[in-house]
Amino acid sequence: MADDSIDRPNVLMIVTDQHRWDTVGAHGSPMDLTPNIDQLAAEGLRFDNAVTPQPVCGSSQSVIHTGRYATETGVWRHSLPLADGERTLAHYFAENGYETGFVGSWHLAGTFDEPVPTSHRGGYEDFWIGADVPEFMTQPTEGMLFDENGEPVTFDKYRADAFADFAIDAIETLSEPFFLMVGFLEPHDQNDQQTFVAPEGYAERYRNNPYVPPDLRDRPGNWFNELPDYYGAVERIDACIGRLTDTLARTGVRDETIVAFTSDHGCHFRSRPGEYKRTCHDASVHVPAVLQGPGIDAGRVVERTVSLVDWAPTILDAAGNDVPESMHGHSLLDDDHPRMGEAFIQLSGSEIGRAIRTDRWKLGVSAPTLTGWRGGKAEKSSDHYVERYLYNLARDPAEQVNLVGRPEYRAVFERLRDRLLEYIRDVEGEDPTIDPVSNPGYQDY
Repeated sequence: MADDSIDRPNVLMIVTDQHRWDTVGAHGSPMDLTPNIDQLAAEGLRFDNAVTPQPVCGSSQSVIHTGRYATETGVWRHSLPLADGERTLAHYFAENGYETGFVGSWHLAGTFDEPVPTSHRGGYEDFWIGADVPEFMTQPTEGMLFDENGEPVTFDKYRADAFADFAIDAIETLSEPFFLMVGFLEPHDQNDQQTFVAPEGYAERYRNNPYVPPDLRDRPGNWFNELPDYYGAVERIDACIGRLTDTLARTGVRDETIVAFTSDHGCHFRSRPGEYKRTCHDASVHVPAVLQGPGIDAGRVVERTVSLVDWAPTILDAAGNDVPESMHGHSLLDDDHPRMGEAFIQLSGSEIGRAIRTDRWKLGVSAPTLTGWRGGKAEKSSDHYVERYLYNLARDPAEQVNLVGRPEYRAVFERLRDRLLEYIRDVEGEDPTIDPVSNPGYQDY
């Protein structure tokens, strides 16, 4: 709950894009890329095993904003608009007397490169500089967003710096109490260039012998060439976050502002079925997560698995607001959280799949006859799934050994399958079958 001495704290919610959790020093990175995020973690609450329920931009953003799963929000795959009537954090904060502002990557309007109309802004009414899918309409060092009137707002500097500039304008413009959401695009790859782009001079710092995370070592993919720019982008994003917290201090509201930081999904550099994301592997679903501000215990660490479906309820609770019953999530500040220790994951990009991640295990299943949007006909779900991934995260955190089909793990599969089916019934209202893989020697990484 919020500090009783601060009636209605401001909230600054920062969401990065395609940001691996293990680039953050507070989460164990040895690279010292993120001193500002690390400071937030030291002063606040750190979640070491936060999991996105849908590892793709728009779908995950819908979960973060609503506290509901992607199959409930209408954004069950990328490029779909938020369903009519869906309520976001902006709606709830506005009802409690907050001014609301948004900057950056929206992903929830379906307007692509056109301005997002007021009706599709999810309740953000007092400040708006954003675009639906800026990864397709901007470049790393130039581009255009739109203001609240749909007029172009251009920039000619590194994109993360420009987004930070706009966010600083929002902090200086909004009246207290305010709720400001900042959606950075970095460290996401530049789609039309098919590569990651760091600010000038940054990638060179990591060109020689860069740190390679264990899940990427000795695996295919493009990580060897891309990691230096990726790390450079992460370092610059952290500097931008430092600029935002410095602005809070300069304007005299730092001590009465909750800062919430996370990412929509991670990145495995095409080392898992040719994808940057859209799989159940931890490199894709495991995200950084920090909450800091008045009323938040300093230096506290939650090591258990948590889900970003709980991010919106947690932020509302931290600011002293009630959590709506319509939200599927629960506040992570609640000691009696009913699902602490596990996360439900939905996949609908390169595959139609579902997964469950616990503190020790992960089970991923796929529809054998459906292939998602790449197969032509997009499907929301399936009535039949087959076991595809089974990992012992306690012994194999890099997910190098797929245990599917091994008879000695049949009891583990059945236990996880039954729990996964409970989630599907509860969240999706469906009752599919999930079969063990038929080939005991099956290996699919």
